[in-house]
Amino acid sequence: MCEASKQREACQRRYREWEENEEIRIFREYLRIPTVHPNVNYDECVEFLKRQAASLELPVQVIEVNPRKPIVVITWEGTEPEAKSIILNSHMDVVPVYEALWNRPPFGAEMDDEGRIYARGAQDMKCVGMQFLAAIRALQRDGVRLKRTIHATFVPDEEIGGKLGMMQWVHKQSFKQLNVGFSIDEGIAGEGEIYPLFYGERSVWHVYFTISGTPGHGSLLLKGTAGQKAHYIIDKLMRFRENEVKRLENNPDFTIGDVTTVNLTIMKGGVQENVVPPELTVCFDIRLAVNVNHLEFENQLLDWCREAGGGIELEYDQKCPYVKPTKLDDSNIYWVAFKQALDELGLKVKPQIFPGGTDSRYIRGIGIPAIGFSPMNNTPVLLHDHDEFLKADTYLEGIRIYRQIITRVANA
Repeated sequence: MCEASKQREACQRRYREWEENEEIRIFREYLRIPTVHPNVNYDECVEFLKRQAASLELPVQVIEVNPRKPIVVITWEGTEPEAKSIILNSHMDVVPVYEALWNRPPFGAEMDDEGRIYARGAQDMKCVGMQFLAAIRALQRDGVRLKRTIHATFVPDEEIGGKLGMMQWVHKQSFKQLNVGFSIDEGIAGEGEIYPLFYGERSVWHVYFTISGTPGHGSLLLKGTAGQKAHYIIDKLMRFRENEVKRLENNPDFTIGDVTTVNLTIMKGGVQENVVPPELTVCFDIRLAVNVNHLEFENQLLDWCREAGGGIELEYDQKCPYVKPTKLDDSNIYWVAFKQALDELGLKVKPQIFPGGTDSRYIRGIGIPAIGFSPMNNTPVLLHDHDEFLKADTYLEGIRIYRQIITRVANA
């Protein structure tokens, strides 16, 4: 048999192994449920998760903090149920797709010859939710019992800020009854050997500047127009942005999460080409680094508004408070256990601040330590992108990694 034939036969055999693997099958079934924004219907997803709980012979509860926004909790009781529990959190929803830009059906979960599984949510973050359950299944199969109770939680609407999901749930009695001591949630893929690990998040501010000014005819040079004031505000924030770009470029140890990002996202106003409008609106997406004083930054914005000539109102569509990052030192017993598992597995990680926003900010906001970690390395970052995929072998290796982490953390 020639070498090419042997390689082809080996590839076919590997593909059959992926196709027949129980965990791959479950993962692909989950990916085919289109829990996609806008107006997500979670019914099919909830029924799927109930079946998973039944297959694990674990109790499941469905909590609705808000109508049509279910939270699914699958519980594996520990040998010391009075001890603080561990939550393994993931979100059920996924962002919209531009189907014409995909080369494969975004909810088909098709797998190619190299084991790449294509679907919206393959990386963000249906993989993690199913890997959590797969790790529990593997532990059960080996007869393992853990000290601390595990709650696998599946929440809605994370992709639109979690306002009707985790943000409210953490303050409800149904969450407090879980007696949570530590949370593991999503991270991001690493494109090289190193796994990103997230212990904090920047504060998201969506700031609208409603700018009033002198209206009139477009042929005049009026003073104090809304356009002049908008120019001043935009210039100040763009100069601030340029300084943050330089800080990021000049420090090789920095990631995007270490600086404050500023982006102009919305501009609107005016009704006719030759009419100077009485009002313009601009919106900035600002992500404040964890070392930025919020009061000082807001006062700077207000100062710029006064310097521009006044008549400017600030409105915050989102204004996340400062949330203290999770400590990665010996004072955090869960981190010590987490780190022990990483060392035993020989994994290289880079602790950093998450560039976007996840539900972990609500967990940390009530004083519970949380780590964001998705066991995907040597993987292109494709969350929210077209042709999102995850390799089958990477997915299966992630189950092995989570099994070790969960074992260590739940026995801490």
